[in-house]
Amino acid sequence: MTTPSPAPASFVDALAAGPLVLDGGLSTGLERRGHDLRTPLWTALQLLEDPGAIGAVHGDFFRAGAQVAITASYQVSYSGFAAAGLDDERTEAALRESVALARRAAQDSESGEGPRWVAASVGPYGAAQADGSEYRGDDGLTVAQLRAWHRARLQVLMEAGADVLALETVPSAREAEALLAEVAGTGRPAWLSLTCARGRTRDGVPAEEAFALAREVPEVVAVGVNCVDPAEADTLIALAAQASGKPVVVYPNGGRRWDGAAREWTGSPTALADRADGWITAGARLVGGCCEVGPDELRPLAERVRRADRV
Repeated sequence: MTTPSPAPASFVDALAAGPLVLDGGLSTGLERRGHDLRTPLWTALQLLEDPGAIGAVHGDFFRAGAQVAITASYQVSYSGFAAAGLDDERTEAALRESVALARRAAQDSESGEGPRWVAASVGPYGAAQADGSEYRGDDGLTVAQLRAWHRARLQVLMEAGADVLALETVPSAREAEALLAEVAGTGRPAWLSLTCARGRTRDGVPAEEAFALAREVPEVVAVGVNCVDPAEADTLIALAAQASGKPVVVYPNGGRRWDGAAREWTGSPTALADRADGWITAGARLVGGCCEVGPDELRPLAERVRRADRV
């Protein structure tokens, strides 16, 4: 009789044990449930108006095979909430609530397949501007200014009880440097995920230079990309693994292209599951989806990742 392996004691232990399945696009899940996200606060508005909807989407993704929920804090910032007439107290409450909602969904979804984990989303400065600048990296801020902007909300999220910080959709080496400086020395695990195009960060720096910034930061447990074209993921995974010397995180978009003028997705989706084996072979240990990847799209990807883990 085979004795079952004990459940990993922490997210870091689970990551070391084998590939983990991230969730998909929270915005996609909310939109498919009928929510209109066309506001500057985007998904963060639901933390204020309908938090139950966020918990429901987390549950949808867990049932589809996700092992890690990324919180709804991506668009939550002091400056963004202030622009919407909300004070610091509401901002901090929303940050904490985002983690609590994901944690409740994780606990409700745990089964014999093992524990579920919560990643606190730390979106870039550009996301709070609600003008698409997170895909340009042209914020014009210095590393010191970006550190100051991120510091308070990072502190709240570190105290809120997430298993790992998701420093995600980072468009520039400057912002990567700022975020890494803020988490260095805290002892809190984090992953760094850039958004890139044609092998470069959105502000034009070679991706490997930005990935390499995390090499000497022990708090960083994975380095990679999200919100990218899945056709570019293979090359970026290899660059991230080589430059950082760490496990890789990858959660690309669904494969269609965003038409900013028409405000709609165009083209045909990509079957992410068909690419998962190659990603894992190249060093990916956190695999999921971003925009346009809902529970239905995540399910075959999750099965492929779990199958690779059993090989």
